[in-house]
Amino acid sequence: MSEVSQAFVGVAGRTGCAVGIVPTVSDVPLRPPVVGYPNPWVEIPIFTHLGVGSNAGDDPTSRNHINVLTSSAIILLPGGEGTASEARLALQYRTPAVAYLESRDEILRLPDEILVTHDFSRVADFVVECVTRLSRTAG
Repeated sequence: MSEVSQAFVGVAGRTGCAVGIVPTVSDVPLRPPVVGYPNPWVEIPIFTHLGVGSNAGDDPTSRNHINVLTSSAIILLPGGEGTASEARLALQYRTPAVAYLESRDEILRLPDEILVTHDFSRVADFVVECVTRLSRTAG
């Protein structure tokens, strides 16, 4: 996610901020962030009591719930079980999601309901459609 944050922050005239859901060391006073968090490009860190994750990324104590519930759309990149759990949570919470992949195999156990494309313009169109739909329902 460091690379994604860095690329986003580097966009001139961008709209939005780089937000990071930060795990903290729960057994240390003042709950410092886990080493390596947040990455240097996070502009708004949200410190949580939640851990760095496990094989159960859709477990109730996972930070992935916050990631999915606070997003207008989810863009899935190649990844492991944590990424697959975010895809499952996107379906559970009805958060629109698209996977930017060359092959569905780049995310093991990716749910069949998730749109997969290797065309970046399709991903961009998907996000614009989601934001447009949200702004119509909010206004």
